[in-house]
Amino acid sequence: MLEEIRIRSLGVIESSTLELGPGLTVITGETGAGKTMVVTALGLLLGGRADPGAVRTGAAGARVEGVISVSRLPEVLAAVEEAGGEAEDGRVVLARNIASEGRSRAWVGGATVPVSALASVAEPLVAVHGQSDQHRLLKPGAQRDALDRFGGATLAKAAAAYGRLYARLVDVEREQRLVVLSAQERAREADLLRFGLTEIEAVSPESGEDVALAAEEGRLGFADTLRTAAEQAREALSSEEGRADALTTTSTARTLLDGVREHDPQAGELADRLSEITYLLSDAAADVASYAARLETDPARLAAVSERRAALTSLTRKYGDTIDDVLAWAEAASLRLLDLDSTDERIAELATERRLLRDQLAVAAAKLTVARQRAAKRLAAVVTTELGLLAMPHAALTVAVRDQEVAEPEDPTPGALKVEGRWLRATQAGVDDVELLLAANTGADARPLHKGASGGELSRVMLGVEVALAETSPVPIFVFDEVDAGVGGKAAIEVGRRLAQLARDAQVLVVTHLPQVAAFADRHVVVHKASDGTVTTSGLTVLDDAGRERELSRMLAGLEESDSALAHARELLHTAAPARAHG
Repeated sequence: MLEEIRIRSLGVIESSTLELGPGLTVITGETGAGKTMVVTALGLLLGGRADPGAVRTGAAGARVEGVISVSRLPEVLAAVEEAGGEAEDGRVVLARNIASEGRSRAWVGGATVPVSALASVAEPLVAVHGQSDQHRLLKPGAQRDALDRFGGATLAKAAAAYGRLYARLVDVEREQRLVVLSAQERAREADLLRFGLTEIEAVSPESGEDVALAAEEGRLGFADTLRTAAEQAREALSSEEGRADALTTTSTARTLLDGVREHDPQAGELADRLSEITYLLSDAAADVASYAARLETDPARLAAVSERRAALTSLTRKYGDTIDDVLAWAEAASLRLLDLDSTDERIAELATERRLLRDQLAVAAAKLTVARQRAAKRLAAVVTTELGLLAMPHAALTVAVRDQEVAEPEDPTPGALKVEGRWLRATQAGVDDVELLLAANTGADARPLHKGASGGELSRVMLGVEVALAETSPVPIFVFDEVDAGVGGKAAIEVGRRLAQLARDAQVLVVTHLPQVAAFADRHVVVHKASDGTVTTSGLTVLDDAGRERELSRMLAGLEESDSALAHARELLHTAAPARAHG
């Protein structure tokens, strides 16, 4: 239950606190006094859009607080704790600040939270119904949504099953179109990959082969030069013709130093080092001689190497900087080719899935239609009963569930679906159009609401629909903002009586201009407007019995002290007393 609302600097309300209780609370006041500011404040607590224009002129910002008793709502308590807030004595404080420059802040149980978190806590608690909802419900899409809400879990399950299949069908058909449209491009890409792989396979390169062949070509191309250099180097190291060479010179130096070893240990160390050098020079001379012996001029091998290198170079120009890069390209191309070659298979798979989905979607659409038709009968009966309670005893509401046939398309899209042998227009919401029809009197034809209902009749029909929807909702708090517009006389009394009956099981707040409705309230709040000539302020006051009589007389005749108006007000209160929930 909403126990208290505190409003500061919102619209014409400077600062007001409204204490609420169970049952039916009505809010009345003169035009422009700020009655709807209470509804605006509730909207802010529900996470609604913050309008800086709603901040009172001259104020830095507006603030709205709501104290809600949630001791019997464990899921709400859990949501408050998840948001980081706390409940005290089973009560939680929700708050919203709006700065005049546009910034908005929210609190849940003392914790600062995003506005979305405030909405997630508050929205399950309060349902707001206003004149805008009446106009919205005149739209076919909104009427279908209302029927779906009324249908409960069974209809919701059927709608969800249909929606999932429809969404998957849209995805499959989109992918199928893309695959088919890109088939030629994919075929061209596959041909290019096959050509490249064939070219590489014909050469059959090996990893690192380009580097090895470059070295071999250099060696074969300069074989004579290399051989001459090697022979001269070997002669310099170890001459076969008795000339002075490195090995002989080093051996002589070693012998001289070895001869004086006994006179100086350092001379012996140098002799040992020269001995090691002698061995190294001997090995190097043998290796150089062997290298020179292996160097042969081989024009045939040179030509073969050059030809092989040319073949490898043709690959590296196209597929990579090195042969290793070429081999990596070939591996990636092979994998890509497997994917491209599976295009026909993918098209076939998608076609099969598409047919299966269309069959399943047709079955789901038929089940959804049946569920809606059953719910439509129940909703029509409930609302017709409500109209009887709202002084329309001869009126009957019909909820028509229709489909729209279309010509068989050459290539069906999700927008056309064959259901039980007929091609129907289909959307994400199903194949059904839903329309509320009213027969205002016995024997009258049922006509669409926007054509067959007067303003007062429309208000009562919409109130009946809202009440029917409210009774299928677990929301414990209902707010009705002037949904009785266009209603008067006896019909207004019945509207008040119906709201009082609804308030026996829920907390109901009603903004109204009708004294017949206000008379049924358990609590009557008036919005007073005062002006000092420059600034208008409004305040909220809970009326006592005498105050209620004066306010009702003002609403009846525009005069608070008129004896006849006061008598009429007392009569209204007396008439409404048995129906009041907590009176």
